[in-house]
Amino acid sequence: MHRTAVVGTALATATAAALVAGCRAGEATVDGRGQERPQARASTSAPARETPRPHRTFTHKAKPKPKRVVAPPPRTTTPVTPRHTAPRVAPPVIAVGTSGDRVRELQARLRALGLFNRNPTGYYGTITQASVSAYQRGHGLSVTGSVSRRTWTSLRSATKTPTHDQLYPPTTLPLAKPDPRCLTGRVLCISKSSRTLAWMVNGRVVSAMDVRFGSEYTPTREGLFQVNFKSRDHVSTIYHTPMSYAMFFSGGQAVHYSSDFAARGYSGASHGCVNVRDKKKIAALFGKVEAGDKVVVYK
Repeated sequence: MHRTAVVGTALATATAAALVAGCRAGEATVDGRGQERPQARASTSAPARETPRPHRTFTHKAKPKPKRVVAPPPRTTTPVTPRHTAPRVAPPVIAVGTSGDRVRELQARLRALGLFNRNPTGYYGTITQASVSAYQRGHGLSVTGSVSRRTWTSLRSATKTPTHDQLYPPTTLPLAKPDPRCLTGRVLCISKSSRTLAWMVNGRVVSAMDVRFGSEYTPTREGLFQVNFKSRDHVSTIYHTPMSYAMFFSGGQAVHYSSDFAARGYSGASHGCVNVRDKKKIAALFGKVEAGDKVVVYK
């Protein structure tokens, strides 16, 4: 009995071992024997075909062609011409178109040299410009018509400092040389050439002012006259226009204030009278002149 159990145990152990070992040469049968697997017969006609390997595709990138380097053309260096800039011109000390006391002084100095044929006005216009050019031309200076520092220094050294009367004369044009008939007594000395009226007492000029005359169709009469009568607020009976501070000397012709002359200047003319544009001056003169005083009108 014991022997049979041992044999069974051994047999079971052997069977388990065979199963565990996985006998590769054959398979186990029912009775425990291994069955040999049939061997594959070697082919003598053709070699055994291997399982084909997957084909690997290689992508060959084309090598880029080397870029053709084009050498830049040789530089031709052009000689640099030096720039010749004009010398900097200093701004004028007194420029054309300006106005003021310095312009008035300029005109007075030029007038003292006989280069400015009128009284200072304080405005730098074309007449003053021509006078400055004449001075520059005569003194070897750059002729610009504007007063540079060099021109101003030269002009100041060539002239005296103007007086107040020379800087602020009473008339636009210088007074003309008085007619000999104006040198005695109390006289309204009226010059057509300088367009001025000078109130003179015994040959001395007391006051002066700008005046305007009649047109060629209604000219102001010339000669020696006297004041016949005065009318402070006179109105013309012919033209119905105001004739303030009128001093009649020849028929209907008189010395009087003219608002038209004050507004339009010499662009207009009177009907034969002697017009005055400065109301303050004619008002002061009206208070001094008496009937019987002489009136001299000359060219």
